[in-house]
Amino acid sequence: MSGIMKFTGTVLKNLIHKPVTENYPQAEREYPERTRGKVSIDISQCVFCTLCAKKCPTGAITVDRAAQTWTIDPFGCIQCRCCVDHCPRKCLSMEQHYTSPSEEKTVETYTKQTTEEKQEEKEHA
Repeated sequence: MSGIMKFTGTVLKNLIHKPVTENYPQAEREYPERTRGKVSIDISQCVFCTLCAKKCPTGAITVDRAAQTWTIDPFGCIQCRCCVDHCPRKCLSMEQHYTSPSEEKTVETYTKQTTEEKQEEKEHA
């Protein structure tokens, strides 16, 4: 009998309050301020010191100094923030949204432009 009374109280409370569910994806979710989401990089500030790759516990980050590329496997990242905390140039940050769902596993690669490439880009513009 006490189970029915608890259930009745829950039903009455739900009739009075607004729904707890969100209208996703029509309404974009607002995350709390300290949410650990996706790792992002400002590649122009990166010096390719490889500290982020060494501190990553899952090995989701790889850095190639010769090619000046920085690669992350977003589905291998556990959002622990170790790479962001140990970056000496502070070019890594945590965005407040998560990696979008996908049918395919992707790897994000960023390449630093050389001064020659920047000049060519300016000439063509």
